[in-house]
Amino acid sequence: MPIKKVKSNMKKLVRPLEGRKIAGVAMAFANYFDIDVTLIRVILALTLIPGGVPGLIIYVLCWILIPSEE
Repeated sequence: MPIKKVKSNMKKLVRPLEGRKIAGVAMAFANYFDIDVTLIRVILALTLIPGGVPGLIIYVLCWILIPSEE
């Protein structure tokens, strides 16, 4: 019996190679949620306002945990 490959329409959270400004974290979330990347970048910038550390930690963790597009 031949094995059929099934294509999945599930979205994957990956950092794209094109459209990156720093690491592609904002672009990854924008592509995943199908919203404008500028909105994500503004949200990430606002997380840096209260001392910078909370937003920076979130960004670096996302950079490490979200795989890059192959």
